[in-house]
Amino acid sequence: MRDAGGFTRRSLLLGAAALTASACDSSRPHAGFLGAMERFNLRFQRALFDPARLAPELPAEAATPPGAFPQYYISSTIPVAPAGWALQVGGMVARPQVLTLEELRLMPRTEYRIRHHCVEGWSAVASWHGVAVRELARRVGADPRAGYVEFRSFDEGYWSSWDAPSALHPQTILAYGMNGEPLIPAHGAPLRLYSGVKLGYKMVKYLTAVNFLPEPSGGYWEDRGYEWFAGV
Repeated sequence: MRDAGGFTRRSLLLGAAALTASACDSSRPHAGFLGAMERFNLRFQRALFDPARLAPELPAEAATPPGAFPQYYISSTIPVAPAGWALQVGGMVARPQVLTLEELRLMPRTEYRIRHHCVEGWSAVASWHGVAVRELARRVGADPRAGYVEFRSFDEGYWSSWDAPSALHPQTILAYGMNGEPLIPAHGAPLRLYSGVKLGYKMVKYLTAVNFLPEPSGGYWEDRGYEWFAGV
């Protein structure tokens, strides 16, 4: 939807995130004017968020050509999963679990093709398949009072925390496949977070743990000044 000035909702949110990201030499929480703007931006984005709104699915011909979808990781080389990798799920849950990739693949599968939006302004399209975080929450008995979900990585300790409504959105998945193939290390194998409701830096690759929490725990870029909610 466009407003009278010709701006889309997404362009407004991307602009707000980019303004906050320009202060990436600071750590959260900020004081003064910047802190006030962060709090305003958080309230604004939460007010706009609709847990029932889905990102539009795109046709196959819209896909970014193979090899052209940008790769990103913090480590100096492509991270490789440690021997015996498994996903740890804990925090405010009734049944903490450690799940292998094979066990995750046995859970109900979600698949879609949507556009990826980066805070730097570029976008790309790919199809993703994996397990919805909401399915994982059901499996482990996540406490409804856990208002946040933390995602941790083996890529130089990368992590991000999300608001629970965004994490439990039907298009937020733990992806183990991309473009109909198993996920490759360059894009976050064996397991990465993907969603239609957040900017790219929130989508943690190389997952090691998912924790359901009562409070947010910041994030790798968020603690360096990037906007925390980062919705699209």
